[in-house]
Amino acid sequence: MVEMMRIGIPKEKNKNETRVALVPVSIPKLAKLGFDVVIEKGAGENSGYSDSEYEKKGAKISNLKDVMSSELVASIDIPDIKMMKKGQLLACMADPFRKLKETKEIIDAGITLLSLEVIPRRLSKGQSMDVNSSQDNLSGYRAALMGSQHISKMVPMMMTSAGTVRPAKFIVQGAAVAGLQAIATAKRLGAVVQAIDVRLAAKQDTESLGAKFIDVPGWKDAESSSGHASLFTDKGLQEAFDNALMDAVKNADVVITTARLFGAKAPKLFFGKENNEKMTKEMKEGAVIVDMNTDTSGNIVGSKEGEIIEKDGVTIVGIPNLCRTIPNTASMLYSNNVTNFVTVLVDEGNLVINQEEQVLTGDEGGISAGYGGILIAEGGKIHKNHTKLIEAMK
Repeated sequence: MVEMMRIGIPKEKNKNETRVALVPVSIPKLAKLGFDVVIEKGAGENSGYSDSEYEKKGAKISNLKDVMSSELVASIDIPDIKMMKKGQLLACMADPFRKLKETKEIIDAGITLLSLEVIPRRLSKGQSMDVNSSQDNLSGYRAALMGSQHISKMVPMMMTSAGTVRPAKFIVQGAAVAGLQAIATAKRLGAVVQAIDVRLAAKQDTESLGAKFIDVPGWKDAESSSGHASLFTDKGLQEAFDNALMDAVKNADVVITTARLFGAKAPKLFFGKENNEKMTKEMKEGAVIVDMNTDTSGNIVGSKEGEIIEKDGVTIVGIPNLCRTIPNTASMLYSNNVTNFVTVLVDEGNLVINQEEQVLTGDEGGISAGYGGILIAEGGKIHKNHTKLIEAMK
C-alpha cells in the first residue's frame, strides 16, 4: 500500500510516438480521486496540448526525474525505467510478449507492471478502460482514408453529365474494432464494401454496417475463449477461405488488412503461402493495400514498416499505429482509458493492487487461455494467471 498518490506523465521517448498518456481535461477527475499530477515539460506538444493547459487544470510541470519518481507512472510506450525504483507502479502499453527483454528488466527491477492492452476483452467493466478499442477505432478510420487517398479514382458513385462514375470497391480483412471502423468509414465515403473474418460473430456486425460479409461454405468459428481470433488448421476450409477471398481481392480497388493475433506475429492475409506471394499479381493495376500490422511482421508479403511502396503495380501502405496520425484525439481517448483504469487502483485514498479485481488479474476465459489481466508483474514476479508469459520468459 502506498501512502501518497502521485501520477507522473513522461514525454514519450519513441521519436515516432506523437501521443501523450494524459490530457488536461482528465486532471480534475484524477484530483477528485486524490492524485497530484506531474507532467514532464513538453509532454503534450506533439498532441496539441501545451504546458499552460496542463497547469490551468492543476498539474505541475516538471523535469523527467521528478516525473519518474511518482508512485504511479503512466505512458504510452515503456519509458526509461532507470529512474524508477522497486515498488513503483508503471501503467503503459508494454506489449510484453513482443518486448520480452524490456518486460524482464521491469520485473527484475521490482516495478509493478500494468500493461493496459492486456485488458480482459469479455469483461464489461473493462470496456471504458480498453486502450485497444479506443486506439484501433481511430486506426481503422484512418486506414479507410489512406486507402481512398492513394487510389487514382473517386470513391463514391457519381452521376454526371459526362457519365456515371462507379463506386470504389473496398475489401476489409478482419472485422473487429479496427475493421468495423474501416468498414463504416469506407461506407460513409461511398464505397462498396466487403469484409471477411475467421470469427463468425463478425458477420452480423459487418452486415449491420451495410457491408457484405464474404461467406466461406462450411466455415467453422475460429474465436478463442478470451475473445481473440485464433489460428485455424483445417486444410480444406483454409483453401475454401483463400479461394473466396482471392475472388474478392481480384476486383478490389482497396484492401485493408487489420488482423492481429494477441501475443504473436500478425497472420498473413491468406492461409496458403502461394496465394500470399501471388496476391499483388492478381490485383488490378493501381489498386491499394493498407497493411495496418507491419509492426508485427505484417499481413501482406512484401509490405514494409513505415513505408509506402509499389509492388506489381499495387501500392502497399505500411504505416503502423495509424492512430498516431490523429494524436490529439488518440491522446484524449487514451487519457480517458487511463483515468477510468486508475479507479480500480484507488482504495480510501491509497494505491492498492486488489488481487480480487478481474481487470487486474483476468477473467475466466482469458485465464483458461493462459492470459491474466492488466497486472503483469508485482514484487519481481509475473502474476500466476499469465501462464503463457511465464512460459515465454523461460
